[in-house]
This record gives sequence, structure tokens and C-alpha cells, in this order.
Amino acid sequence: MIARDESLRIGVYICHCGSNIASVVDVEDLAKFAESLPHVALARHYKYMCSDPGQELVKRDIHEFNLNRIVVAACSPNLHEATFRRAAEDAGLNRFLVQMANIREQVAWVTEDKAAAQKKAKAHLAAGIRRVAAHEPLERQFVSIGARALVVGGGIAGIEAALTLADAGKHVILVEREPSIGGHMAMFDKTFPTLDCAACILTPKMTAVRLHPNIKLLTYSTVESVEGSVGNYRVKVRRRPRYIDENLCVGCMMCLDGCVFTRAKFPNPFDQGLGTRKPVWIPFPQAVPPVPVIDPDVCLQIARGKCKQGCVEACGERNAIRFDQEEKIEAYEVGAIIVATGFKAFDPSVIPYYGYGKHPNVYTSLEVERLLNAGGPTSGQLILRDGSTPKRVGIVHCVGSRDANYHTYCSRVCCMYALKLAHLVREKTHAEVFNCYIDVRTPGKGFEEFYNRVQDEGVRFIRGKVADIVPADGNGAGGGLVMHVDDTLLGTIRKIPVDMVILAVALEPQADSAEVRRTFGISCSAEGFFLEKHPKLAPVNTASDGVFLAGACQGPKDIPDTVAQADAAAGKALALIDAGRIELEPNTAWVDENMCSGCKTCIALCSYGAIRADEDRKIAVIDQALCKGCGTCVAACPSGAAKQHLFSDEQVHEELEGLMTYV
Repeated sequence: MIARDESLRIGVYICHCGSNIASVVDVEDLAKFAESLPHVALARHYKYMCSDPGQELVKRDIHEFNLNRIVVAACSPNLHEATFRRAAEDAGLNRFLVQMANIREQVAWVTEDKAAAQKKAKAHLAAGIRRVAAHEPLERQFVSIGARALVVGGGIAGIEAALTLADAGKHVILVEREPSIGGHMAMFDKTFPTLDCAACILTPKMTAVRLHPNIKLLTYSTVESVEGSVGNYRVKVRRRPRYIDENLCVGCMMCLDGCVFTRAKFPNPFDQGLGTRKPVWIPFPQAVPPVPVIDPDVCLQIARGKCKQGCVEACGERNAIRFDQEEKIEAYEVGAIIVATGFKAFDPSVIPYYGYGKHPNVYTSLEVERLLNAGGPTSGQLILRDGSTPKRVGIVHCVGSRDANYHTYCSRVCCMYALKLAHLVREKTHAEVFNCYIDVRTPGKGFEEFYNRVQDEGVRFIRGKVADIVPADGNGAGGGLVMHVDDTLLGTIRKIPVDMVILAVALEPQADSAEVRRTFGISCSAEGFFLEKHPKLAPVNTASDGVFLAGACQGPKDIPDTVAQADAAAGKALALIDAGRIELEPNTAWVDENMCSGCKTCIALCSYGAIRADEDRKIAVIDQALCKGCGTCVAACPSGAAKQHLFSDEQVHEELEGLMTYV
């Protein structure tokens, strides 16, 4: 119970909100009720308190009636708390001496009985009045923002975000764990629905990244740790050795020819294992940076110290080969972070009836992309493993998507890239193509027209799920396959003989998404993709201030949507950096040093890593820049040393007293 303080002068303002509140609550009666409560100097009602005249009314009354506390009974504080705090501050009152009572969402909109609504509104208003009497003036706190940004992931999302920031004059650190930037888009032959050459539109952007003076490109690297808070992140990047000096290499590729390892070649991961490479290799001809990598696991010189070192001889006077290179950690300070780590393709081998990994002529869509690509293992020719060209090809939609056993979500791009592959297969082989689908989803610009085009080209569509894929001859020796399809339009099981099956696999989160989530302090959705702060109002923000999302790491999307989101994330990061500083949340927690026993209970419970132990003083210390005001530490502290601004025990108890008195 607050002792009566004659110096308290509370102004109460009740909003009609047009008719949203006034049609249910008697605002005039509510104002009279407020005037009868302790410390209330005046109470007014107005049609739109959030309007300029409404705010001016508050400002004028603060001066004229010497008000030192304000209560506004209106809508949700999420909408207009900042509005009324700003109005109070403009009038010379500390902005944190303002309290809102939500009588729209919590009363008028949810209570049909007017008498009950009136009683409820009085309880909410009384609670707000008693609470604001316990408020204390607080100082606004700001932290400065570093002028450099970190972009994690060098696919099309990371490339676009980095270029947007760099073109705006900001310095960018772009980290990519593969030897080259480009991501999945670099693997594609064409892009739907316009059938643009993927390399033709991607390579100029990759080159722009390499040549941009504001971008520091760190490939073959991973983010090891992230410390600090918004505006002042301290990032450590682990750089794996290429065993080739990037500063000396000119990209002549002579070392690849000079490598004397000829007994066997190793699967090229960029070609999905369909092509081979030497111990010294480069993922694809247009790689950026154009610097090869030496695989230490299979290089004879690194693994055994026994090699003729033909690569060194081929490199000649440039002397770029460095067998003594070691892994190193580099530290950077950045103000904002964009996470654009992309996706991975679903592994269909876990679905036994498709026969992937068992039948040699069952391929994933990504493998076929590499076969169709002019820079791929077959120079763009669609050739089966036995060297023959398929005459009948089956394409299976929704492999791993829209399936309760694997992923219930739709991967959004599968239908369109399956149609694209159908077109390319027809174009290059004139094969008969069968598309087996659940539903064809073509919601994008030009997508439906492309669907109609593929139908006109003679591609056959069968509505139904593929139940089994078996060898045509029973033992698989001939390579031919038979698809068993439940045709829902004909109401029968069809057996379709084909030479090749293409599985349109789902897009799923990267295998290390949980580890990345912990590193950057962000959350994941139920599917494992990184979670945005709000799906509609903050689609690129995360719960960690200063960390933004771009591309398929946030959910399946096509290239145009990925580029758009990358630009949005870059725009948010740019706005943050250009502001120069950011205001901290006022309702942060703090520790009373005289009461803290140093038990460390709060440290393990903090989801934001905002609490650390001061071993010298044996107390907990809360970083105000990291604290989000969730109150977990306050509730858990056994000694009551952890407290929270705007949510002190006294303030909460007073609010409850006011509520319970009139409820």
C-alpha cells in the first residue's frame, strides 16, 4: 500500500477511440470515477486521445495543473504507449511516469454486457492509477552502433545483402564456409520461369563482391562465436587453410594440371558426387575467389609428406602453394549481423520406396541440375550412369514435403523447379516426361504461364503420389524402372516404365541450424528454420536486436523472394547503422549488490546471455544492452536481489490491489 503523498498529481485521460470504447463503456461515468480516486488531480475524456489535439490536451494540462503522473485509458500500450510517453516528455515530464490502461482490447472488444464492461473498465483504470503512483523517473539509455556489418552466408541472399550495404558506403564482412560464394544458385543451369542462365545473372554479382572496396570476403570460413550486444558485436571467425595463398594466387589453375595424383580421383561435392576432382581443386570455373583449395585428407604431401609436388612446380615463381598454412581465428567488431545461411536439400534415401541410393537411375533434382549445367560433370548432356540417354523420364513432386512422416510444410519451389526440369529434359533429350504431383502450385509472377507452356510442350501430368519405384526386370540389372502411381483422377494404380526418375526434393534447414541458432542468439520455428520476430510486421528481424534474416534460412523461398528479403534485411541493418545509436528497452533487470549472494541461479536461466558472474565481488552483473526485460531472473532469484525497472514488486502489487478492489 502506497502511503498518501500529497505531492502526487495524477492526470487521467480516457479515450473514446471513436465508438470502439465509447459504445460499450460510459466514458463520462468512468472519468467521474477516476476523479474520486486518491492522487487524481483531474480526469478527462476525449474522442481520440492519440490524435494531435488529444496529445496537446495532455501537454497543456501538465503545465497548467502541475501534473506529475499520467494515466491514459485507451487501447493496447503496444500501439500508443510510445506516443503518450513522447507527449509527456515534450511537456517536461519524465516519459516513464506514464501508464496505460487497456480498456479497448481487454474490455470493450471482449465484453458484451455493458454493466460488466463498466465494472471491468473501472478496475483497469484503478489498477493503472495505483501503479503509476509507484513509478520512478528513469533515464533513457542508448548504445552506439558500429559502422560495420557482418553477413553470414555467401549464397544469393548473402551476396545481395552485402552488395546493398557496401553500395551504401558501409563496410561489410562476408563469411562463407565453402571455398566459393554462390551457394545453390551457382549449381543451377536455368532459373524459372524466364529460363535465364543462372551463371549469367549470378556471376556478375559474385565478381562485384570480390572487387568491391567495402567488402572483405572470407571464404572457407565459419563464425566461431558472437559476443556483445546490438551495435557492438564481437565476432570471431575461424579460417580454414586453403594451403594456397589467396594474395599470391592469380587463378591460372596451373596447379590443377600440375597435380601428379592420377591413380584415383575423388567425388566433387559441388557436382553432388557425380563428377570427380583431384586433391587440389576448385568447385566450378566461375568460383569467387578464383583460388583453388588443397584437400589435406588426400593430398600426399600434407597427409604423408611424400609427393613430387607438381603443383608447386606448376605454380612457379608465384610461390602461392603453402603446405605450412594453419587454421587461424580472426576477430571483428560489427554493429549489425545478417544471417543468410541458406538451406540444404532433403535426402530421399530415408524414403525406401523411392529407391534412391539403391537404383542407380533414381536422381535428386539437384543432381540433375548439375547434369544439365554446361559446367557440370557431363558438360550439360543428360546422360545416365551407363552412358545412355533416357527416353522416358519420371519426375516425382513433393519428395519430403507435405508429408507427415518428414516435413508437413510445402517447400514452395518444388513444383516450379520440377516444371523447369521437365522443360529442360524435353529440350535436351526429347524424352517423354511424366510429372507425378499432389497439387501443382504456381502462385508467382509468370508461373502459371510457364505451367501452361510446359503442358503445351507435351509433358504428361499425373495427379497422384508415387507409391513405389521398382526395377523393370525385377533385379535392377537393366537399369529400367517402373513407377507405381496412385492416379487419383482415373481412380487406379498406374505402372509407368521409365529410364530415369527425378525426385523433386524438399528444402530443409541446414544440418547445423541448431548450432548457428545458439551462436547468434536467435530462435527456430517448429520446422527448424530461423524464426523472425513477427511474421508480418518484422519478417527479417529476430528476437536479438541487430541480427536479421535473409533467404531460405528463414523458410523455403525462390530466388526473387530471396533477393527481396536480402534487400529488406540490408535496409534494416543500414537504418540501424545510420542511426548511430539505439535506445535500450527501459524495463531491464538489475541486481541489488547488497542483496546478491552470488548463487549464479540467474545466469543459467537467462535466454539472452545478459548475465555474468563478477568473481571478485561474488555477485551477478546484468548487461543492460543485452537484457530484454523478460523477468525470468527476477522471478527465479532466491534472495530477491534481481529487480526490474517498471516491474518492481511495489508497482506490481499496487496494480493488483487496484484491480482486485473493483473487480
